Amino acid sequence: MRIGVVRELTSGESRVALTPYAVYELTKAGHRVFVEAGAGEEAALWDEEYAEAGARLVQDAAAVWRDSELVAKVFGPVSEEHDHLREGLVVLAFLSLSVNRRLLRVLLESRCAAFSMETIRDERGALPILTPMSEIAGSLVPQIGAHYLQRPAGGRGILLGGAAGVRPGHVVVLGAGIVGSGAARVASGLGAEVVVVDRDLDRLRCVEGMRLGGVRTLAASSMGVRELVPWADLLIGAVQVIGSKTPHLVDRETVEKMKEGSVIVDADVDQGGSIETSRPTTLDEPVFVELGVTHYCVKNVPASVPVTATRALSNALLPYVKKIAGRGLVDALNSDPGLGRGAAVVEGRMVSDALAREYGMDHHALQSVLPLHEEAR
Repeated sequence: MRIGVVRELTSGESRVALTPYAVYELTKAGHRVFVEAGAGEEAALWDEEYAEAGARLVQDAAAVWRDSELVAKVFGPVSEEHDHLREGLVVLAFLSLSVNRRLLRVLLESRCAAFSMETIRDERGALPILTPMSEIAGSLVPQIGAHYLQRPAGGRGILLGGAAGVRPGHVVVLGAGIVGSGAARVASGLGAEVVVVDRDLDRLRCVEGMRLGGVRTLAASSMGVRELVPWADLLIGAVQVIGSKTPHLVDRETVEKMKEGSVIVDADVDQGGSIETSRPTTLDEPVFVELGVTHYCVKNVPASVPVTATRALSNALLPYVKKIAGRGLVDALNSDPGLGRGAAVVEGRMVSDALAREYGMDHHALQSVLPLHEEAR
């Protein structure tokens, strides 16, 4: 199969989908890999490394799109790339279609096969491609919040770990999934008092089982959130709703009750955000102040550590690229139902039931669009 890797055009995005190590595995298996020149530079991956791994370096991104049967990206195609989409092309990317109706329409009109990497499942029902990015985000967000709590950064002047005879800072984490539990671990390590809120009691038990110092759990309720949030010096939104828009759990009125100079880090903003006052920001301009509270709402937090994040993403993505390239799309889907969970639109039809419900559109089962069974071929 002909596989393409292009430079990311999303603002502040410095990751790339596949490393030279992944390219080597693909070329060794007989596939051709086209890499846009300079695609990996911001992740410290150089053209020479891709060439040595067997990639064909291409100066023009349009040529990569034109000559590839499968394109692996970090973020979904932006407006400059929409004209490159076509029937017969497979696109793998973090699409965030629940908050990007325009891209959804373009993908449907192009009749390509678009897969949302954030909804692909493994045999255990976990999210193998999203998970490493969530782990990185979970480690980063308490550090980010700690920085913006400092007075020179516009914060209250709070040290999360406190000092001898001085209470530590207060952190509230909404969500006990991968991002939330990771954030609780790091915030605990910084010495903060942490409360993790989730409606899933099993997830809360997992957090309790981590035996983290200074960490408590609370079953989610509207009243509980309203009472707890004003206590926080740092509020972290880490609610994971796979394939759907994140609901607002904290309203504007509650944010208004937070202390002046407090910080919100909303890691859910790529799916709409769990805090009403959130709106997407970029790594170039990561924060804004609303109601006296600093908001950090960067949708691609792992891109701030592209060397680590690119390698983690490539490791997770490579098995799926190899499977599609080696078996073809239909056989790959037949062999791996979890891959099919990532299918969003195929041949101009909506095959994601979650997106169909979100937008009130007709849903087409994947097997009704592609001949996934032998008797249908």
